[in-house]
Amino acid sequence: MERGGSRFSFHDLRPDAGGFLEDVITGLSRPQKELSPKYFYDERGCELFEAICGLPEYYPTRTEIAMMRDRVGEMARHLGPGCLLIEYGSGSGRKTRILIDALQPLAYVPIDIAARQLAASCAELARTFPRLAIIAVCADYSRPFALAELDGLAARRRIIYFPGSTIGNFTVPEAGAFLANARAIVGAGGGLLIGVDLKKDPARLRAAYNDAQGVTAEFNLNLLARINRELGSDFDLAAFRHRAFYNEGLGRIEMHLESLKDQQVTVAGRPFRFRRGETIHTENSYKYSVAEFQALARGAGFEPVECWSDPERLFAVHYLTVPPSSKPIGRR
Repeated sequence: MERGGSRFSFHDLRPDAGGFLEDVITGLSRPQKELSPKYFYDERGCELFEAICGLPEYYPTRTEIAMMRDRVGEMARHLGPGCLLIEYGSGSGRKTRILIDALQPLAYVPIDIAARQLAASCAELARTFPRLAIIAVCADYSRPFALAELDGLAARRRIIYFPGSTIGNFTVPEAGAFLANARAIVGAGGGLLIGVDLKKDPARLRAAYNDAQGVTAEFNLNLLARINRELGSDFDLAAFRHRAFYNEGLGRIEMHLESLKDQQVTVAGRPFRFRRGETIHTENSYKYSVAEFQALARGAGFEPVECWSDPERLFAVHYLTVPPSSKPIGRR
């Protein structure tokens, strides 16, 4: 489709079709009940996450944006002009605008599970960059999908951009598998520009996920509200509370929803019992040292090229490449 003079196409692969209910039933049936953090991002969840990013306790977003503004010229020189820029979890696109302005890619391919936010942010990008080809894809980038339109683009190289600290939502083995898949998608000579939250004082981490205004708590509880609305369940949100803590042994923040009483909840006609104090594990956020993450990337077939960090060493942006002589290991 044509919008604002730009080449702008939108592909809705319906990432939630059928999978949401199945994932909820499966997650709540486990001994440690769990729900995937990818389901945080309905319309209200996206609004709440944007609010979280502006909180005084939540350092990652403002730190990464400041780094992008200061170092984007160096990043763009590494990535090179005429590339196909693929972004995982594009969100509001604030960091993306900084990168596109400096990089001038052949085309931009944002992939996000939140359809409305994706359409709105891409429409704004199309107005800002009217000559840029934008191929927006509403999909779950952690699952297999294909889009033939990408294969027809004669880009010099493929670059995946994965800002924020979303890589931390995966367990370490999952993160390794994710990186291996990214390597296969960009292919020999391709690259990955990725944001990674660094290990730091646990007190600062706890504050970032337990803000004084309670926005993160509302964000966490909104997942239950979404299940009620979309799956016909009967969670009493007042009977659960937000819990977030730093698990130092595993190097991760854990977010949970804790049941405040013995209770039973029904989802799509299936009952689930909760004991008082029992939790639903909703998110991990792993923190890495620079050396730890580079070792993980090497294990997935990437070669670390550059790493940028802020003066306080709160956050890092890594640039990784696949050696030109690297053999393909298959694509999802």
